[in-house]
Amino acid sequence: MQQEVIIVGGGMVGLSLALMLAKANIAVKLLEAIKYPNYDDANLAPYHSSFDARNSALSRRTVQIYQKLGLWDVLQEHATPILEVNITEQGGFGKARLKADQENVESFGQVIENAWLGRVLLTQVRQQPLIELIDGVQVTSLKQDAEFAYIEANRGGEYIHSLKAKLVIAADGRDSFCRQALGVGVDVHDYDQVAIVTTVQTSKPHNQVGFERFSALGPLALLPLPGECRRSVVWPVKKGTEGEWLGDENDQHFLDALQQTYGNRAGKFQKTGQRFSFPLSQVLAEKQAVGRVILMGNAAHTIHPVAGQGFNLCMRDADVLLRYLTEQIAKSADIGEVEMLKAYEQARLTDQQRVIKFCDSVVRGFSNQNPVLKLLRNTGLVAFDVIPGIKPLVASYAMGLKA
Repeated sequence: MQQEVIIVGGGMVGLSLALMLAKANIAVKLLEAIKYPNYDDANLAPYHSSFDARNSALSRRTVQIYQKLGLWDVLQEHATPILEVNITEQGGFGKARLKADQENVESFGQVIENAWLGRVLLTQVRQQPLIELIDGVQVTSLKQDAEFAYIEANRGGEYIHSLKAKLVIAADGRDSFCRQALGVGVDVHDYDQVAIVTTVQTSKPHNQVGFERFSALGPLALLPLPGECRRSVVWPVKKGTEGEWLGDENDQHFLDALQQTYGNRAGKFQKTGQRFSFPLSQVLAEKQAVGRVILMGNAAHTIHPVAGQGFNLCMRDADVLLRYLTEQIAKSADIGEVEMLKAYEQARLTDQQRVIKFCDSVVRGFSNQNPVLKLLRNTGLVAFDVIPGIKPLVASYAMGLKA
């Protein structure tokens, strides 16, 4: 019998998970609130790397998942490897450096343009006969009994879909409707910061080197992008001050601030794309398995982008869930079995809590300007560079291989 899953939410996590399930011969109904653009393959508009695209740093584990799906070759056209990471603090003396060749890996991960990743995933989903894509619909009800989970969704205010499945996966974002419908509470920590995200051009080529620099405001990331002088910027600012950095009229002001922060490490900051801003908060669901429903992606945990771990953590969740579901199918068992889904939730807690704690403590630890703490941090960065055994451990966690 063909097993079927409903996924609510067709962002990068929902689309990726749909493809992973279909490859394992599990049918998927994928519901998405927005109407997707129509990429007609026959008349596909050529893709240009945008100056304004957001980007994701994909860990090695995430790259391995896309390799298994047979997608990495096409994704790699708009991705660039990170061969080295430099971690420094503004006004401090400590410096830590991770090099891929010293850790005996080909890279620490790949920075990819979200627009390209989304386009490739969507094109694949549309070609996959086991996936039914239902976009432009609002989920209005989620209920369940001992046998099934039931979804109702409408388009443009008109009742349209009534669906049921043995398993529903809610990947409908930080403000998840499904999570609220299940009555699952959240633990929210607002960092009182907004991340400014953009793409810049520098006079020096990046040579596949990423920078993580800590300032009084928190961690700033400067990552290599396809094109030898293009880089991705994540810049946290205090909530309420973002207006100072957004808009074309502030281009030069923003470039000057980057220059001051990074000095000459990247050469001259010559050009910036449009800046986007989004609030930084940590939102953790109190439960991730409720009956026949699993919370996935940002609906389960939204974390600070300091280490680029959010999307990668979601992909590890998806990969482990797939393993549990395929084991159920091999036994001809129910893929929405409550005990099995609880076991999945339990299996993921250690990795999730470690990443969440790491990201949170880095943000709080480096944002504190106490001089004693500052000295400890800098000494820690020096130790990181000279004590054997620390770097390989941190590197393998960062690459998502220790999960």
